[in-house]
Amino acid sequence: MRSKDELQSAIREAGRAVLVVNALSRRGRRMYGTARDLLKAAGLEFVEVFPVTDPERLGGLFEDALALEPDLVVVGGGDGTVAEAVGHLAHRDVALGVLPLGTTNNFARSLELPLDLAGAVEVLRNGKVADVDVGWFEGTTHGAPDDPAGAGAGPSKHIFANMVSLGLSVHVAEHVPHELKRIMGRAAYAVTAARLLPRHEAFDATIRIGDQTYRMATHQLNVANGAHHSGRRIARDASPDDRLLAVYRLGDRRRLQLASATARHVLTGPWRSLTEDAFITTDHVHIETDPPLDVDVDGEIRGRTPVTIRLLGNALRVLVPGSFVDT
Repeated sequence: MRSKDELQSAIREAGRAVLVVNALSRRGRRMYGTARDLLKAAGLEFVEVFPVTDPERLGGLFEDALALEPDLVVVGGGDGTVAEAVGHLAHRDVALGVLPLGTTNNFARSLELPLDLAGAVEVLRNGKVADVDVGWFEGTTHGAPDDPAGAGAGPSKHIFANMVSLGLSVHVAEHVPHELKRIMGRAAYAVTAARLLPRHEAFDATIRIGDQTYRMATHQLNVANGAHHSGRRIARDASPDDRLLAVYRLGDRRRLQLASATARHVLTGPWRSLTEDAFITTDHVHIETDPPLDVDVDGEIRGRTPVTIRLLGNALRVLVPGSFVDT
């Protein structure tokens, strides 16, 4: 592995770069041409460009991209596309560059990247290489549809960039209309959540961290590596480079408490601290729920409880603004 300075120098000295753009993301289709023009104007050249038109092929495209042995992989898309990239680039001597083209762009926000294309391209041209944390998720997959007892279920393991969540947000992600998301952006999730909340059932969670056990009832439980959820900061001192996972719930068993806790989270996130009682910070957590629940990992249903989540410190190399605090 090269040092960060060595990799940064290689990128700036006409190193090998590839571009993966999700043409299906919210802004990808209409901004693809603009992005290419800005990249060209900035003098950024790519040995290969991979436009993504079939999400099922995304993993294969990253394998093809890495086979070219690049120094830099630039990804244009939303959090789902970035999450797929992180799974392939973690623990590699390759930097990830991000063009935020999604709806919420949580990972880009956590890296303090500009959300406008011109600003993001400027970071690709003059930013620095930083090492940031990612998470490791282990859960259980579903059995086959004709196997209701789950005898065919097996382990599910994934690297993630930003967030593992369970509860109402999983149902929202499954039911938010694509057209509504295209028109309303982040607000589509809030509208869908309001529609689903009256019928959503609370669950009991048992959280084990070392020799400590926490038990709670809630409608929503999150485990964050990054600093943002639904486009909002979760705490002023949260960062994808702090060697911490932040475990927190939104409200208790009462539905109105979920609504008020979510509003409080949105309004006070930039001023809250991870040291407050609302958060449990750790680098390793095991979660069981009653009943067992589907788990959302960076926007995709990746498994079912019980789950174990670990931090992988400094496992990913990224291009960030010079102001980003890299520890």
